[in-house]
Amino acid sequence: MLSTLIKQLSTLIISLLGLTVLTFILSLQSDTPVHHFQSDNVVIQYFEYLQFLFNGDWGTSSIHKRSVLKDFLQPFPATVELIVLAMLLAVTAGLALGILSSTRRGGWLDNTLMTSSLVGYSMPIFWWGMLLVLLFSLTLGWTPVAGRINFAYDIEPYTRFMLIDTLLHHNQYGFSAFLNALHHLILPAVTLSTIPMAIVARMTRSSLLAVLKSEYVRTARSKGISKQRIIWVHALRNALQPILTISGVQISIIMSGVIITEYIFAWPGIGKWLLEAVSRRDFASIQGGVLALSIIVIAFNLALDFISIYLNPRLRRPS
Repeated sequence: MLSTLIKQLSTLIISLLGLTVLTFILSLQSDTPVHHFQSDNVVIQYFEYLQFLFNGDWGTSSIHKRSVLKDFLQPFPATVELIVLAMLLAVTAGLALGILSSTRRGGWLDNTLMTSSLVGYSMPIFWWGMLLVLLFSLTLGWTPVAGRINFAYDIEPYTRFMLIDTLLHHNQYGFSAFLNALHHLILPAVTLSTIPMAIVARMTRSSLLAVLKSEYVRTARSKGISKQRIIWVHALRNALQPILTISGVQISIIMSGVIITEYIFAWPGIGKWLLEAVSRRDFASIQGGVLALSIIVIAFNLALDFISIYLNPRLRRPS
């Protein structure tokens, strides 16, 4: 177990070093330097660059004339709320659809679900987002078009997480502000979760079908164990390994999709902030934002690796 932990941490360190080397090289090519180095030696400059990052000096935004790190942290909670809900929808709905499809293999329900997931996977996220806005917001009027909450609610941003801040104002608004914030969050989260949900559903189906052909599953059936218990207790846990692996890939897809989603729904998060930085050629903000998002993706994948090791004891054994 200790050797596995050391191996995973080594992978994290190497990934972060590779990422910082890449951003450092890009910063040297910029017309407007992000940092001013004391040495002319490139190797020493790289270590100075690392020192700047550890000290929280990620450069100064040419747009707002503020620290890039502070600029990043301000809209970050809005993006976290959106990504967390999108991942929850993608994983839970994808698992449920995949399990349902695998238990009805070859039937009309299986074919319908897999065809729908293929359509969801192939449709561009900006087109899907505009269709949802047109249908649910403009035609049916079920969801708001844009924003995080109705202007009628005066919410003090204590944590900048709107769902938490609305609960902190419970004495003033009750649960109406929280429900309004959740109402604004649903449609962007559904838009963002569609592609990962389709991939998780297809992966769950194929992985579960492979596990259901195993010897121990046939033994469980011969002992008279119910089909539901075989799937939920025995098969699903062993089928989760490839699903967790593919979920780590989905976070990078969601990170790229969040930029378009936030633009469509006027969501005041990192995606909108990065688009503004790109349009106004704010290189310091672009570099800092990409670096921060890449660190989040690496950390998320590392966490999934530890979960995989916990769920699969065979991975703890040294090879």
